[in-house]
Amino acid sequence: MDTGEAVLCQICDSQTYVKTIHKLRVYGPSEILIVSTSASPKSKLFLIIEENLEVMESKMTLLDRKYWAESAGFDYIRTLALDDDVEAIKLSVSGSYYAVCCIAAVLKHTELVLGVKFPYHSLRMKYEPSEGSMLIDVSTIYSLELVQNLHNPKSRECLFGLLNETQTPMGGRLLRSNVLQPLTDTDTLNKRYDAVDELQAKEDMFHGTRSALKNFLDADKILTALIIIPTKPTIQTTEQSINQVIMLKQFITSVSPIYEVLTGARSWMLNNIRELCSPENIAPVHDLINNYINEDTTYAKQPLELRNQRNYAVRSGVNGLLDVARTTYKESMEDAYQHATELSEEYNIKLDLKYEAGRNFYLRIHEAEVEDAVLPPVFTNVFKKKKMIECQTVELMKRNQKINVSHQEVVMRLFKLLLRKCVLSAFAHLVTINDYVRPRIGDTLGIKAARHPIREKIMQTRFIPNDVYATQQSRFQIITGCNMSGKSTFIRSVALLSIMAQVGSFVPASSASFPILHNLFARVGMDDSIESNVSTFAAEMREIAFILRNLERRSMAIVDELGRGTSTRDGLAIAIAIAEALVDSRALVWFATHFKDLATILSERNGVICLHLAVEISEDDTMTMLYRAVEGSVQESHYGLALARLVPLPSQVLSDAAYFARKLERRLQQKKKTSKNAIAERRRKLILDLKEHLVQAYNGTLEGDLLASWLKELQKEFVNRMTAISEEEKGAVETDEEDEENDVERSDEDLGDVEMIDAGYETRATTTESHERPPTVISIDSRVSLSSESLSTIRSASETMSTVRAVSENMY
Repeated sequence: MDTGEAVLCQICDSQTYVKTIHKLRVYGPSEILIVSTSASPKSKLFLIIEENLEVMESKMTLLDRKYWAESAGFDYIRTLALDDDVEAIKLSVSGSYYAVCCIAAVLKHTELVLGVKFPYHSLRMKYEPSEGSMLIDVSTIYSLELVQNLHNPKSRECLFGLLNETQTPMGGRLLRSNVLQPLTDTDTLNKRYDAVDELQAKEDMFHGTRSALKNFLDADKILTALIIIPTKPTIQTTEQSINQVIMLKQFITSVSPIYEVLTGARSWMLNNIRELCSPENIAPVHDLINNYINEDTTYAKQPLELRNQRNYAVRSGVNGLLDVARTTYKESMEDAYQHATELSEEYNIKLDLKYEAGRNFYLRIHEAEVEDAVLPPVFTNVFKKKKMIECQTVELMKRNQKINVSHQEVVMRLFKLLLRKCVLSAFAHLVTINDYVRPRIGDTLGIKAARHPIREKIMQTRFIPNDVYATQQSRFQIITGCNMSGKSTFIRSVALLSIMAQVGSFVPASSASFPILHNLFARVGMDDSIESNVSTFAAEMREIAFILRNLERRSMAIVDELGRGTSTRDGLAIAIAIAEALVDSRALVWFATHFKDLATILSERNGVICLHLAVEISEDDTMTMLYRAVEGSVQESHYGLALARLVPLPSQVLSDAAYFARKLERRLQQKKKTSKNAIAERRRKLILDLKEHLVQAYNGTLEGDLLASWLKELQKEFVNRMTAISEEEKGAVETDEEDEENDVERSDEDLGDVEMIDAGYETRATTTESHERPPTVISIDSRVSLSSESLSTIRSASETMSTVRAVSENMY
């Protein structure tokens, strides 16, 4: 209230609500609003918050359910959020139903109780994830198929489906929470890696753990059901409560094997799990249950067996009235079976006494026993089911009623008595069945032979891996290539492997290193948003606006085919402008595009590298996709024509297309010149590359002669490349007035647009150069000339090199 800021957050939490309580403690609210229906009866979350109120020094206020309305929440966001933030906030909370309902309740409370209103577009709003986790927006969750397949929602062909080899419902929920909110804590991730490493190395421990987990029931649901007490108990809710106690007994019994199988574990996490499962922790609950529950009592699934287990769960002698009620129940059951025997003997018909929860006891007779004869009138409610006849008798219905009354008496007495007294193995399984490796956490993203985890699983042929490498000097990677060459699969695999690493899983590669990411964004797909009444282009601009507002150095973004929803001219211009902003953010970005000119224009920009997915085109225009990412932008300029021949289009259309393509290409080649500004950018990029290599060497593991040899090669390569740039600069020429006049006279509008964009970029860069990098040139070598800023950078690099050399000499 003091700062006029609203922070929205929706947490995918566990049944213990650890993340929710952590978030509340971080903020230390003076008042916590909670929906009134959760207080009667008290929900588990309500009870946990209530227990922590004193620690948080907060008070809890109940608010009527009608104020928690999603539509009202969106109205508040639309009218009160800062004008520039409205669209970004709406996009970030899309799908966050609870967060939107909460902002509605808070603002209604400030109006009704606190008597405070905010003017239009005056409230600073933002959306943030829970502490210690990566932010992944709803659009990215959908487009990367993290928890659901795009084409078949029931399919397991998504990241969660791939990773979900859990043995328990609790493990599945925890895994889903981690996929949606990957960890950012390096220490926790390394502990998970250690545990997975040990499980996959020790075969007996691995199989023993998975075998023990098979017997686990859903402990989260059991404990929640035992905590919640219905305001109006019925016989059904009472029966369920007794079921939960029996299930709790079975769960407690299942814990001991985990303790035994983890004997000898070395990793911190497995040892911690073993301590939690130790006998001293389990014994008090185990003894309490065994004092009242028969040792051979287990949870049953068949209706009659389950009812019997409920009735005889408590030991004899604990309660005299209960024993009497059970005797009555037993006698009533015997009467029902006796009645069935008497009917069989009297009418000479072989019949079976069956039980269903809804129908109680009924009779079943095989059709062959009756043939064409009519059943005696004593049998009522007769109906045929396949080759069986099912029926009742009046006497059996009376005995069913007597059984139910005695059963209810037992259940109520049991309930009163009992109330008065009472995910790692999944990752290891993945490593075992797949060729996955343990990731390292560091400052550099480097993956050797990376594979797309979902595509690899569903493909019939072998998946072709690719190497991935990204640092600040290669943070923005432009990926070009023809259709179907694998651009989208390549950039998606980078994002998916980063999520897997921060979940604590091993990854499909031969070696892998990842930095900790705090945000992940994906702008992929070409779908119109019919619900929002926006076109493809409007939808992608909205998503990009959200990404640009939230992108930072510790973020990753993958962008696929930006700008194709509008004209080529505007699309390329917007793509260049957005690419510039993404480069400036210093985030790791993979930018897949069909705009070849984008790669040409930005290739000399510091931090930018160009890659393309290789394709072989034979003399007869047959295309072979190699699916390998290689350096440089795509060189084949007419791959679209080669693909068009496969449709096939009419021969005249293809012939005309080839003619116009060659003509446009010749005009572009005539215009190509070497830009002095591009050369200056190339020189600056080379120096910054040198600095980064030296810093990596300083922090690396190379020593002695090996380090000295590597430094000499680095120095040699730097001098050679800088000399080549200086020689190239001598032959560079600026665009003169005559060329400009010729440009205006050209009739090809699209070609002129590309050239104007290129010229505009150079003008912008030249202006930046004049303000930020004074054109002072200092000669430090007869072959190399550098600007003052470049000199400062290389001096810093030289200092680093001197330190590296000194350390190397000392080690040597």
